[in-house]
Amino acid sequence: MTRLLIQYLLPLILPAVVFLIWAWLGRRRHAAGGFQSRLQEGPWFWLVLAGFVLMAGGLVYTALSAGGDAGGTYIAPRYEDGRIVPGRIE
Repeated sequence: MTRLLIQYLLPLILPAVVFLIWAWLGRRRHAAGGFQSRLQEGPWFWLVLAGFVLMAGGLVYTALSAGGDAGGTYIAPRYEDGRIVPGRIE
């Protein structure tokens, strides 16, 4: 579940959250409907695009930094002596 949040959801929503915080903090400068007008006129396309770029970057990083040898042998997880031995690549 944590991996799902970090790799997929967080990068997708992070640009929008930052924009919403920025718009909320700057609402005092534009008293006449500033916050709502910023939300309606917000750069939503660019925020979604930035989220997908962040997500793709995270997935590429995970693919390049994790895993085992491509020619290795996978050993499945098993129950041994009352505990679970995790799977691995040798």
